[in-house]
Amino acid sequence: MEIRADDLRGPEIAAFLAEHIRDMRAVSPPESKHALDLNGLRRPEITFWILWHEGQIGGCCALAQLDARHGEIKSMRTAIALRNRGIASRLLEHVVREATARGYARLSLETGAMPFFEAARRLYVRHGFVPCGPFSTYKDDPNSAFFTRNLAVEATLPAAGVPAFDPLESA
Repeated sequence: MEIRADDLRGPEIAAFLAEHIRDMRAVSPPESKHALDLNGLRRPEITFWILWHEGQIGGCCALAQLDARHGEIKSMRTAIALRNRGIASRLLEHVVREATARGYARLSLETGAMPFFEAARRLYVRHGFVPCGPFSTYKDDPNSAFFTRNLAVEATLPAAGVPAFDPLESA
């Protein structure tokens, strides 16, 4: 599996995202569908990645810059035939690392509140995201669930296996 940035020009990703939009339309009322189409994902403040698995698209995700310290995860999707193989976790870990490298203090996302999105909500919680209220331009919506992860706090924590510096111990 390899994750690569993509310019959204290829026919494979166009078909993959068209399927994503069809799924979102099938389960979300029009006023609650926040999935971006190709043109929406091509905005300059958005970086898009594809996870390639054995020559085919295994999944995708995007990171939108909301401001200098806040990013939003967009368009997380795993290919139907490849679900439950860790692809979503790999993509999520990738986008969290990228957001941290960019210096974002916070990383947020919107997903559906309906049963169809239960696995996605569990994934985000498993990766340290907590429920929050609407952010950016989102409004309260019973069909939406909002999550965030405080990256600024994580950046101040010691790395795994590295003891925290305690100034009292060196005195």
